[in-house]
Amino acid sequence: MPTSDERESVEELIDRVHSGDRDAFRGIVRRYSASLRGYLACQLRHMEDVDDIAQDVFITAYRKLDRFREGDFGAWLRAIARNEVLMHMRTAARRDSALGRFRQRLQQAMVPDYERAADQFSSRLVDRLRTCIERLPERMKQVVRHGLEGAKASALASSMNTSVGAVYNLQYRANGLLRECLDQETD
Repeated sequence: MPTSDERESVEELIDRVHSGDRDAFRGIVRRYSASLRGYLACQLRHMEDVDDIAQDVFITAYRKLDRFREGDFGAWLRAIARNEVLMHMRTAARRDSALGRFRQRLQQAMVPDYERAADQFSSRLVDRLRTCIERLPERMKQVVRHGLEGAKASALASSMNTSVGAVYNLQYRANGLLRECLDQETD
């Protein structure tokens, strides 16, 4: 069953708004909301902007309703929407440009500090890792050193008179012990 707003023409709803019945504008919003949102969705990159701009369009239309002359109300709303989209895009471009400049300046200011901190952290981490490697049993030390040098497990297994599986097992256990050691060193 259609509501009274749906039975009235747009012109009648506008007349009611002009007469002081602000609630009559809800009928206009209900009637044009879907088509306006569809138009905006085709114009915008981010769907989350559609609702915000649609709301801005309806607010502008309400404020400028006295400027509407008979004709296609939907076209009039789309003209308002086109202007709102253009303003949104200009604002977004300025914001993106300003944000880009800010990020660039921040990066230029922070890079030396980050590099210095990374160097200090890296050297401390390497020192701790060396200490932890020295604490390993001799066979595990040998597996870790050969692994760091890029030696193949088969060559190491041959030199240690053991199987490749045993080398992988030693490597796995050594990695676990090194992780534990490094975790203890950081606590």
